[in-house]
This record gives sequence, C-alpha cells and structure tokens, in this order.
Amino acid sequence: MSEKKMSSSRKHNLKSLMLSIAKGLLEAEIKARDEERVRYMEENCPPLSMSGSMQDLQELCKQLHHKIDAVDEERYDLESKVNKCDKEDLKGKFQKPVLRKVRMSADAMLQALLGSKHKVNMDLRANLKQVKKEVKEEDKDLRDVGDWRKNIEDKSGMDGRKKMFEAEA
Repeated sequence: MSEKKMSSSRKHNLKSLMLSIAKGLLEAEIKARDEERVRYMEENCPPLSMSGSMQDLQELCKQLHHKIDAVDEERYDLESKVNKCDKEDLKGKFQKPVLRKVRMSADAMLQALLGSKHKVNMDLRANLKQVKKEVKEEDKDLRDVGDWRKNIEDKSGMDGRKKMFEAEA
C-alpha cells in the first residue's frame, strides 16, 4: 500500500492549470455581472428625454422622488426581514444551558483549569511568614489591674481626677 509521491514539477503544473481555470471562471462571472447590471439599468432606468421646459423638469423630479421613496421602502422592508430572521436563527440555535452546582475543592478546580501537568497546592498558610507578637507594657498594666471596683473608687472624686492628670503629665 505504498503511495507514490507527486513530483514537484507535476504539482507545479497542476497548480498553474487550476489557477488558469479559476481565472477564466472569475472573468466569465465578472462579464455576466456587468451584462446583468446593464440589462437591469435598461429595464428600470429609461433614457431621459429633456424637453427643456421648467414644468417638465419639475414633473420629472417628482417622479424620481416617488421612485426613490418606493425603493427606500422596499429596502427597509427587506432589511427588517433579514434582521428578524437573523435574530430568530440565533435564538433557535444557541440555548443557554442550565448550570448545576458542582462541589469541588480549590485544588481540584485549579487542576482542572491548569491541566494534569501542573501540580497545584492550595496550602496558603505554608507561604505565610511567621511573626511573633510583641506585648506592650500598657496591655500588661491593663491585665494586671485586678478588681475593677477598686480602680473606679481610686478615680472617683477630685483626688482621683487629680491623680489621673498627674500620671499623664
């Protein structure tokens, strides 16, 4: 079942043949399109007969305006039909699927997104820096206060307020 490879000269010859045929077809298509255009213009646009009087020219302008309006209406109708068909086709073809909840761990989700080649570890605490908490002296004083009733009695009255101000200064 060995297949013979085509030689480069044969490939080149076939390619040039295909291009020449395609060129001939394109020229024939352009010629047919031009002939169709000329035929359409002869049917829909008769040659003008210019008599020269002002009233005849005004009448001609009115006729042209009526034809333009009719063509615009037809164009608008066709355009709206095409847009409507496009919207209906899109609605029919693409339906939004119903999404279901999926319970998946963060590791499994990342592995599904990135593929099986990448090893992903979601242990975020492992990357955190260890910080020792410093205890301030004020916090120690507040914890060592003891009975809160005694503290209030010390601060009550003018003597207590005076002691507070002296302690702050």
